[in-house]
Amino acid sequence: MTDGKGPLEDYFTALDRLKSGKSTIVNKGTRITNDAVSVEAGRAKGSIKKSRAIFADLILAIDEAAGEQSKPAKEKQEALSKKKDEIRQLRLALDASLAREVSLLHELFEAKKKLNKLTAEKVIPIRRTRRKSTGEDS
Repeated sequence: MTDGKGPLEDYFTALDRLKSGKSTIVNKGTRITNDAVSVEAGRAKGSIKKSRAIFADLILAIDEAAGEQSKPAKEKQEALSKKKDEIRQLRLALDASLAREVSLLHELFEAKKKLNKLTAEKVIPIRRTRRKSTGEDS
């Protein structure tokens, strides 16, 4: 697979494909790990060994890429957490305002009932209500 290139070039190009999200072998969006880079480079899983000095730069690059890959996820998680807190606060405010509205409606109902009771006792109709005709006019 090296075709006269350096022995690590396949690994670095595989790492670049994983970072850009254009992997050809592993699933897109796969977490960047030593094994994912190995498989994407067309090598066996576990072929990148920490004990081999030749892989030191590659392992550092993989760790750095993995850290960069996890940053957006952490930022998204923090943003999601903030939005959930905001939703929770808005729901509490909505519940409080609905309770206040129900209380005011009850208070208004009681005031109207009391007003009706007070005015009904003191107000005398000026006109007497007409009685319906008994049919003598027709």
